[in-house]
Amino acid sequence: MTNMELEIMSQPAAVRHAAEVNAGVIAGFAEAIKARGVKQIVVAARGSSDNACNYFKYLCEIYAGIPVSSAAPSVITLYDGALDLSQTAVIGVSQSGAAADVIAVVERARSQGGITAAITNNKDSALAKAAEYSVFMDVGEEKSVAATKTFTAQMYMLAKIADALSGGKIKDLDKVPEVIDGTINSAGAAIKAAAARLKEVRSCYVLARGIMYAAAQESALKIQETTYTHARAYAVSDFYHGPFAVVDGNTSVILLAAEGKASRDNTEMLGRLSAAGADVTLISSDKSVSGGNARVDIPVCAEAIAPFAFVTAAQLLALNVSLSRGLNPDAPRGLKKVTVTK
Repeated sequence: MTNMELEIMSQPAAVRHAAEVNAGVIAGFAEAIKARGVKQIVVAARGSSDNACNYFKYLCEIYAGIPVSSAAPSVITLYDGALDLSQTAVIGVSQSGAAADVIAVVERARSQGGITAAITNNKDSALAKAAEYSVFMDVGEEKSVAATKTFTAQMYMLAKIADALSGGKIKDLDKVPEVIDGTINSAGAAIKAAAARLKEVRSCYVLARGIMYAAAQESALKIQETTYTHARAYAVSDFYHGPFAVVDGNTSVILLAAEGKASRDNTEMLGRLSAAGADVTLISSDKSVSGGNARVDIPVCAEAIAPFAFVTAAQLLALNVSLSRGLNPDAPRGLKKVTVTK
């Protein structure tokens, strides 16, 4: 087995452990935000970590009612902009804790009196030390370059923060480990069949809407990293505005359709894609959405936690496409495990 596969399989236990060891620090961070009456959260991250933050944005805004914005670190690191973060809560997210630009944002906020937290897999990292509240995922070394268990652990820690800020409004959050496990155990054969169909595909779009958009972003990134496919994520709502013009009989699309608020939008998009002749791989937990050229069914779960199931399915899809092409998903060309951007 590749390291990537082993790390995918370890995710149920990894996220469960991360939640257990960080319950206290997450509660403390949320209480500090409430006590200060903070009305704005800023997240700083790159790559997969940034995708995890996009998931947090939806959860925090929907359930806690607190606006979340993404930092542009170069405002500080390149331009030394006079950014005032004194009245915000800032969360820096980096699996290595070595992201220099993320650290700079957290340091700026803390120096101004803002509330700061770090989410890392290295408790001794510069980022962990820069923040007032340090969330150490403690999921063990991730040997594959493509983030899997660290990504889902980041998502889970961020979901736990959003849930604490909302007063426990996120449904079935504690079921995330079993949702990941259920996806691994139930969808394997369909994922391998879908991967065989995608073996020769060199470009594709990954579509989703709402809470699921972060899953689309991460799915496209995993496909890019491990298979060298030109994959691009779009929100279903955005794909209508211009990008749809490129769709024809040579277009490959992966549609992530979770049961929930976006069901009608997913059904309408699937119909339009099929009418245009696109080849559609439908990954779905929604029985009301039917069609496409290949289907991967994953467990039905609450919409707020569905991204965990879909990301797991996409990780396995990327892994299998990579292996079918004779590639090494653990060591993609041109990439390193730790990338430091200033």
